[in-house]
Amino acid sequence: MKKRKVIWPQMPKQQLRELYDNIKKDSLQNAGKVRSAIVSAAIELSENPGRYNPDKFKKNNDGSFRAFELYHFRIAYKVTEKEIIIVRVRHTSMEPADY
Repeated sequence: MKKRKVIWPQMPKQQLRELYDNIKKDSLQNAGKVRSAIVSAAIELSENPGRYNPDKFKKNNDGSFRAFELYHFRIAYKVTEKEIIIVRVRHTSMEPADY
């Protein structure tokens, strides 16, 4: 299986930055730990994009949109032939609005 490139568009990058900043208010160490775990999990997708189930919150999902949860955050991503595109990072308590 070929390795895909992991892409972080501006919106999910900003969402990751905001979650880091929010956690940092209570604990700089935990903020770094959570951010690092999310980024590492995203990198691992490059070798195994089908590791997680299709995103149950994505309407009309053809199976290319998938998601996983880590530290109460839900990370949604799209699998293409050459790339893994991170599409959303949100706290699991937030509304799972379609993206």
